[in-house]
Amino acid sequence: MDGTASSELAGHLLVATPLLDDPHFRRTVVLLLEHGEDGAVGVVLNRPTEVPLAEVLGPWDGFVGSPVLWYGGPVAVDSALALACPEPGVSEPTGFRPVSARGLGLVDLDQDPALVRAELAAVRVYAGYSGWGAGQLEDEVAEGSWYVVDALPGDAFTDDPDQLWRLVLRRQGGDLALMATFPDDPEMN
Repeated sequence: MDGTASSELAGHLLVATPLLDDPHFRRTVVLLLEHGEDGAVGVVLNRPTEVPLAEVLGPWDGFVGSPVLWYGGPVAVDSALALACPEPGVSEPTGFRPVSARGLGLVDLDQDPALVRAELAAVRVYAGYSGWGAGQLEDEVAEGSWYVVDALPGDAFTDDPDQLWRLVLRRQGGDLALMATFPDDPEMN
């Protein structure tokens, strides 16, 4: 997909265009978890916080690949959700709800992590989420705030969040790859 919206975008990435200067979303990559006529929900993939996971969800600390909580978006930042990828060969992990055909899903944080440890290959915990009302995301895509592109499973668990925006754009090729070189401050170019 090259920047146009459709009715089923769950599992796709929203990549902020260089024109989007909202501080919550500037240079972000958002994985859409749900999308339909009532709106859309996603999580920002490239904003780790400095809050230790152990302070918020002690039982999950050490089980989750990242020792910190990640910023999922400006909505409900006092709540947490966990994005996960099952181990190969595990079709339905305990407490898991798929959100994309690429194997990504949400895992219930009320589960005992010891019970699901062997079923999940990767888990990342987010504070809050990003949300759009009915038609809002489609309007933002049409006005040029977001590129809509395919997600790869590794995007959600990147070890280099500072470069994810550029990496996702580069792999698109063409004009989108060129956008990866857009300077942080065009005035300084």
